[in-house]
Amino acid sequence: MAEAEEQETGSLEESTDESEEEESEEEPKLKYERLSNGVTEILQKDAASCMTVHDKFLALGTHYGKVYLLDVQGNITQKFDVVQVFGLYSGEEFQETFDCPIKIIAVHPHFVRSSCKQFVTGGKKLLLFERSWMNRWKSAVLHEGEGNIRSVKWRGHLIAWANNMGVKIFDIISKQRITNVPRDDISLRPDMYPCSLCWKDNVTLIIGWGTSVKVCSVKERHASEMRDLPSRYVEIVSQFETEFYISGLAPLCDQLVVLSYVKEISEKTEREYCARPRLDIIQPLSETCEEISSDALTVRGFQENECRDYHLEYSEGESLFYIVSPRDVVVAKERDQDDHIDWLLEKKKYEEALMAAEISQKNIKRHKILDIGLAYINHLVERGDYDIAARKCQKILGKNAALWEYEVYKFKEIGQLKAISPYLPRGDPVLKPLIYEMILHEFLESDYEGFATLIREWPGDLYNNSVIVQAVRDHLKKDSQNKTLLKTLAELYTYDKNYGNALEIYLTLRHKDVFQLIHKHNLFSSIKDKIVLLMDFDSEKAVDMLLDNEDKISIKKVVEELEDRPELQHVYLHKLFKRDHHKGQRYHEKQISLYAEYDRPNLLPFLRDSTHCPLEKALEICQQRNFVEETVYLLSRMGNSRSALKMIMEELHDVDKAIEFAKEQDDGELWEDLILYSIDKPPFITGLLNNIGTHVDPILLIHRIKEGMEIPNLRDSLVKILQDYNLQILLREGCKKILVADSLSLLKKMHRTQMKGVLVDEENICESCLSPILPSDAAKPFSVVVFHCRHMFHKECLPMPSMNSAAQFCNICSAKNRGPGSAILEMKK
Repeated sequence: MAEAEEQETGSLEESTDESEEEESEEEPKLKYERLSNGVTEILQKDAASCMTVHDKFLALGTHYGKVYLLDVQGNITQKFDVVQVFGLYSGEEFQETFDCPIKIIAVHPHFVRSSCKQFVTGGKKLLLFERSWMNRWKSAVLHEGEGNIRSVKWRGHLIAWANNMGVKIFDIISKQRITNVPRDDISLRPDMYPCSLCWKDNVTLIIGWGTSVKVCSVKERHASEMRDLPSRYVEIVSQFETEFYISGLAPLCDQLVVLSYVKEISEKTEREYCARPRLDIIQPLSETCEEISSDALTVRGFQENECRDYHLEYSEGESLFYIVSPRDVVVAKERDQDDHIDWLLEKKKYEEALMAAEISQKNIKRHKILDIGLAYINHLVERGDYDIAARKCQKILGKNAALWEYEVYKFKEIGQLKAISPYLPRGDPVLKPLIYEMILHEFLESDYEGFATLIREWPGDLYNNSVIVQAVRDHLKKDSQNKTLLKTLAELYTYDKNYGNALEIYLTLRHKDVFQLIHKHNLFSSIKDKIVLLMDFDSEKAVDMLLDNEDKISIKKVVEELEDRPELQHVYLHKLFKRDHHKGQRYHEKQISLYAEYDRPNLLPFLRDSTHCPLEKALEICQQRNFVEETVYLLSRMGNSRSALKMIMEELHDVDKAIEFAKEQDDGELWEDLILYSIDKPPFITGLLNNIGTHVDPILLIHRIKEGMEIPNLRDSLVKILQDYNLQILLREGCKKILVADSLSLLKKMHRTQMKGVLVDEENICESCLSPILPSDAAKPFSVVVFHCRHMFHKECLPMPSMNSAAQFCNICSAKNRGPGSAILEMKK
């Protein structure tokens, strides 16, 4: 039975796919399936004429006058041959034979209640049946005389029915008819184009007749307007025309579901024929409507059906819509998220389908996010979007290592391993080493730069390092100078902890990471014989590294290694000397020659700062190279100041430097030699006159100047001597004033201090007898001597002053060269 249903559903979907909207990108709002099982059996021999729907069961009426009770799957549960009203779950029953055919019947919505035992029947007249207080059924005519009544809908306390003239609404409480809505197109036969009624809620009635739709609202009349009128009235809030004839109506939230009967004209014969019925969802507006969706349905025998042959029933609780035709019953239901995903996949909108599945993963039943994702990847690959497909693998495959490996092999088959390589997992999960090796080999064959990038980015434990190393070495046999491969091989050696080979390659390439590699992996034992290479690459970094790690590579070892490269040896020893003047003292003699050869500007600072270089050796080298400044310094340091001064005067001819040198030595004989040397040289005399004033009496120089000698700028020099003299006088006077003022201020301060009183109490003792300074009996006279040093004595405990001086001194402070206790305060009582 399930297979039959699937076949029926499939055939309906195939037929629906042939509709005019097949090319549309608009997603349908409803999905369809045929009601099969018992319904199929019934309609093979009979034809459906009407149906009513309950949440738990269906009732199907046929042209042969049969009524079948069905479950929601279409299985027959009961069958009736006469009109009956009875309780399915109770023993009550009503049965009667009418004098004319019954076209329609409707029971009270709350018929189960004892106070609501009412129903109406429609034929040539509308009869209301209700049970009296004695459990007898009585009938009353609500309306007649306007033709057959073919449609009745009961909602709450309101009954709506349609006859040949229009639609009426009856209030069961007030027992009044409250409105009459006439039909618009009287040219249509009411039996061929019957009226369709449905209640949207307790006060909103929707009327469809011909091509017209009216939305009516039942409202309460204001008390002041009632008079003899019913308490309620009807207002048409919306009215519009449709393109086709209406066969049925049903509410869907604030929208309408409309079943339409369609007639079209054949292009070949130009004759009118019955087309497939349409089920539309529309949005009512005040004077028009907006079409939301439209589906053409292929029901069995639609070519022979008329407008009156179609009916639309609905189940309010589940939003199910039943399209009834003589030979077919089709169920339409709102599409769920699974249906939405089906449609997206059918339209190849995989990304939207994947997103919809992720958002509604708790509600979908037929789809899995992973299956949708894999279909999306396959679609991208088929379309040639390999990079996008590879990128999506990260999100879709997640941590599923097996799927990752499957996708990698699939990319290999299409020659797109490079596309997926950036997105391969590198931690959780980790794929088989063979996968990573396969991709590395692919890059190694065609893209050295890409291969190097992967080696840098991928952890070394993802693949068999020795296999990749051998592959790189094989390629280097063909291109031994390829820097990219060499650098990559060095990185592989590093991963493999083969630091010696890695270091050798880095040094060959002069790579900046060589120092970092040495520090990080403590490779100092490996570079002892490669110091020259390191210095050639970057002498600054190399020297800093060697000096920072003297404990690993000794100074002696470095100097020996650099013996054949004295210029590098000098760089190393110079930086060593700048760090510590004493560490390399054994090489200071060697450094003299190195400085003289490679760094003359730093020779003199070296000679000044070094206390370990041999002066004789240094003097010999400087004299050989005619380094005057260095020779002058060495002569002065060795005590031969006169020779140094002579060299300045004779070699440099620089009187200012000679004067500066004489000032530094502060030796009178040097000044005398300088004056004697300069006395016959007017420019030197000018220099001496300008600078000698503060060190030697200028008169000594002036008296020795020969009469008639022309000295440049003599006047200015003499003026400067006088100014310097005046300045010295002013400075002395100023200093004298300051000294006198300070002395006076300090004297006053001392006087104020000595004039202050001194506290004497019971705690003080005599510094001589060590007894309390104050007597226990205060009435007795006593005499106390207090010195300014704060030492206290009984007067009788002090020695008598000498004849030479009447002044008394503190015995304690007198022992300290007569300290501050040179004056006294005397207390008597």
